[in-house]
Amino acid sequence: MASEKPREGDAGTRALSADVCVVGGGPGGRALALALTRLGCDVVLLEKRNPARGTGPAFRGESLSPDGVRLLAGLGVWERVREAAHRVDRLEIEDAGHRVLGVRFADFPYRYRHPVELAQPTLLAALAEPTGSQPGTCTVLEPATVVGLLVEGPAVTGVRASTPGGTVRISAALTVGADGRFSAVRRLSGLAERARQLPLERDVVWLKLPTPAGWDRRAYRVRIAGGSHGLFLPSTDGTVRVGLNIPKGGLRELRAGGLGLLHTRLAQLAPEAAESAREGVRNWSDTALLDIFTTEVPRWSAPGVVLLGDAAHTLSPVLGQGVNHALADAVELAPLVAEALSRDRRARNRALTTALQLFQRRREPDVRRSRALQLRQERMFTLTSPPATALRRTLYRALDASPALRRRVLAPAYFPGQSPSAPPEAAHSSPSEVTPA
Repeated sequence: MASEKPREGDAGTRALSADVCVVGGGPGGRALALALTRLGCDVVLLEKRNPARGTGPAFRGESLSPDGVRLLAGLGVWERVREAAHRVDRLEIEDAGHRVLGVRFADFPYRYRHPVELAQPTLLAALAEPTGSQPGTCTVLEPATVVGLLVEGPAVTGVRASTPGGTVRISAALTVGADGRFSAVRRLSGLAERARQLPLERDVVWLKLPTPAGWDRRAYRVRIAGGSHGLFLPSTDGTVRVGLNIPKGGLRELRAGGLGLLHTRLAQLAPEAAESAREGVRNWSDTALLDIFTTEVPRWSAPGVVLLGDAAHTLSPVLGQGVNHALADAVELAPLVAEALSRDRRARNRALTTALQLFQRRREPDVRRSRALQLRQERMFTLTSPPATALRRTLYRALDASPALRRRVLAPAYFPGQSPSAPPEAAHSSPSEVTPA
């Protein structure tokens, strides 16, 4: 564990204290801070950058599953962002130019049925605002970079952070690493020592295109051609976000072929988007590369520290699970931590250790199911031999023909926290329907 003991009176060092120090101001960190303050905890939140100023990721983190909508509603945030959200009505998969799967989300028997697209700055701003009566407080340091952990004996007792105003020491009963797939807290705490990173067979080139003429903007599209595939996702700004999958390390070859090769690849997957590709991608700076891998961390916590979201379980972009699992982690963790911190000092440390272990036991099964589903889909997408691609199309058509099978396969990804609550025919009158944006 990379750490240091607290020192008093360091010249130029500012000292703060809180019940919980949250490192990372993405959706998971902000949601946790909000939930904790609603439960009476005092929080200090550290964020390296200011996402509201447009320095955050441009092409990911905007897809919320129906369960993500449910979690925002429980936090009191959904009504704030409802009008800015773009509802998605269906998912379609085309393979070799033929539709092999079509899913209408209204057909699922859950209270919250529809995924939405929501710009991340809008979501983060809503999570940063107090909701109703909040007995706790949240102090935000932004920008702030963690440079070390504070320890006493075996326990983490806070962090040391670098800010434009100098070094800040934050003492806290619990430090939370919500700082993403390359988590500094995970590395500094030693929780990364047994972590297993699994590179997938593909990387993703992200880009934005004008919406092709005639496209329904309320659909998620997956296009497959041989061993190549791409995700086409509607965005709140009227464009389409595209995740073009390329072989691992294949960006150099793609760029060597020039923008014309990129345009050709996109046109092969979606011929109707050929003109949009030429219009929307005029320079390589219009694209971004995402290195695709998953990370399994055996232990999410140690005395005084816990990980959540991508820091604890990095997932691939398939089905847009990252933000939703981060929100679910935050909502699960907050009451466990608040209850443990309410104990007297003698019982607090033991209660907190028990709470963090319970948090992992509760959340790990959902994460494991999502990872397994993503890996199956990744393997399906990359099949190349004629017999294998024929089998893939057959499997998707079987899924398309069976509502029960669709529910069994897709419910763990889109509705893990919901129980069936209404027959599908009642979907269109559900009070949880998202107002079209």
